[in-house]
Amino acid sequence: MLVKIGLNIAYYRKERGYTQCQLAERTSYSKNHIQQIETAKATPSVIALFDIARALDIPVSMLFEIR
Repeated sequence: MLVKIGLNIAYYRKERGYTQCQLAERTSYSKNHIQQIETAKATPSVIALFDIARALDIPVSMLFEIR
C-alpha cells in the first residue's frame, strides 16, 4: 500500500507540474521527506497525507486509488 500511495503522490505531483522541491514548499515538509514517501522508504502520517492532498488539490482518497 505504501508503494501505491507513493506512486500516486508522484503521479499527481507531476500531473500538476510540480517538482519534489515545489511540493515540499507547498506542504512545509522537506524535499527528502517527500522523496522518501514517494519511494515508500518512509511511512507518511495521516496528517502528512492530508497536507500533501491539499497541496495537490485532490481528495485524500485519490492517494489510495488503484489505477
